[in-house]
Amino acid sequence: MPRREKLLFSSPVSGAGLRVLGDNCVGKKKKAVWFLTRSITSLLAQFGTGKRCPWPRNAYHRPGFLFNYQTRDYSDTPLTPPRYTASNSSLAGSFKSKSSLNQDELNKFAAVAETWWNAEGPFKPLHEMNPTRLAFIRSTLCRHFGKDPFSAKPFEGLNFVDVGCGGGILSEPLARLGATVTGIDAVEKNIKIAQLHADLDPITSTIDYHCTTAEKMVEEQKKFDAVLALEVIEHVANPAEFCKSLSSLIGPGGATIISTINRSFRAYATAILVAEYILKWLPRGTHEWSSFLTPEELILILERASLSVEEIAGFVYNPLTRRWSISDDISVNFIMYATNKDEHTS
Repeated sequence: MPRREKLLFSSPVSGAGLRVLGDNCVGKKKKAVWFLTRSITSLLAQFGTGKRCPWPRNAYHRPGFLFNYQTRDYSDTPLTPPRYTASNSSLAGSFKSKSSLNQDELNKFAAVAETWWNAEGPFKPLHEMNPTRLAFIRSTLCRHFGKDPFSAKPFEGLNFVDVGCGGGILSEPLARLGATVTGIDAVEKNIKIAQLHADLDPITSTIDYHCTTAEKMVEEQKKFDAVLALEVIEHVANPAEFCKSLSSLIGPGGATIISTINRSFRAYATAILVAEYILKWLPRGTHEWSSFLTPEELILILERASLSVEEIAGFVYNPLTRRWSISDDISVNFIMYATNKDEHTS
């Protein structure tokens, strides 16, 4: 029989790592976490945040909680879905395809596609985080490919793909650093905006943008020196299949870089409550706390996709200077650099 593991998502308060889920997982401590979280969100709603703030969706009283929110099946064998009732009918369609596309998430980004290059708009956090993301990318990939990180164009001669490129705010600086860049996104509006902005500069006009998915690129047998998926995996329907596609796009001797948000209580408070409901940096509903992955979970998914994580770092924000910096604090935003596991054993 295939081995199937049910993974217990870490507690939003304790930050505990990966644990095997038992039949009686709801204890007094977890109930206390739920009541605490709901109380906090209720209080925040009373202080002028508009409509009621959402509380973490893996609430223990919800039907289908153990199946839909607290567990994910990373076995290669499809999981038989539970019997659909009025309470869990929203799970229907989750098992129809191995595609990682999430139509609801695509609709969210299509609605704000025209604001990608507005540094004070919905993507303001990404614009402010971009220099820090590039610092990590430059450091790890220059070390991986034996390039000079102090060179003006350290990525010259390398072929990169920016998966989920959006409006191109990462693709363009990568092109300026010398890389041959392909940007792909499933939202056609994003690609049009990215192409229009790239055409304003002769250097970035060389970026090859396509409205497609990582899965389709795999079918076309495309290969790249580096595969980047930054702030994307939390918006896909199937993280395991998505990472398998990323792995298949990596050419011999290549690498991948993935960044996302930790599923911790601190991340819930900052990335959702503060960013979306208090400071209103992001449109409400941009993130679903239950879609976040802990570092332990992402490492396991990448291992299953034949990728070995070589380095992990966190991003922390200083509200006084309005700057992001690289840190060993991975409780909210974190980034991983991974390589093909098979090349380590060969």
